[in-house]
Amino acid sequence: MSNTGLRPYRSGDLTRLREICVLTGAAGSDATGRWSTDDLLPDLFLEPYVTASPEWAWVVDEGDGPVGYLVAVPSTRRFIRWWREKWTPWFADRYPDPTEPFSAEEELVNRGRHPEILELPELDEYPAHFHIDLLPGTQGRGYGRALIENMLIPALAGAGVPGVHLTMDPANKPARAFYEAVGFVELPSSTPQGPALGRWIPPRR
Repeated sequence: MSNTGLRPYRSGDLTRLREICVLTGAAGSDATGRWSTDDLLPDLFLEPYVTASPEWAWVVDEGDGPVGYLVAVPSTRRFIRWWREKWTPWFADRYPDPTEPFSAEEELVNRGRHPEILELPELDEYPAHFHIDLLPGTQGRGYGRALIENMLIPALAGAGVPGVHLTMDPANKPARAFYEAVGFVELPSSTPQGPALGRWIPPRR
């Protein structure tokens, strides 16, 4: 797998990556107009990551700007603390506190206001987590595998991180098949409504 077309994230990428987050935000399809504001998904699944840990973000760029990305944090617990201290106040100013029973959008808003939702029972074994999004025309060309195998996993191994996990939309069956093909397995805490997959990372010798 080549690194051609892959590079580290740069701050000037943010606007385009926010667009990509929305264009892939409905189980890999376009989520434009799905929520009351198109800012919601990138405010949850993109910008906090590149704000807290920009060095853990990589971009697919074939020369005309980003067409995909991977964002990660090496320690979910540290990220939760950062989110609570730094991101929740910013987020809460923009999104009113929902009351139960939650609509689908309110579930997302609640997640943004309560980052402890990110804490899985398996964090000791799989402390890192990530999000990856590729525009449809970029999928199936090896970029997703290269982002994980050539960028994410070596960086985590070099940092001594023992494992990485992800949670995903159960409707995105092609993504589930892809993750399993690159070595992710279902975690004990996984549910049909909230699949959770993890991959062990061998230590560097």
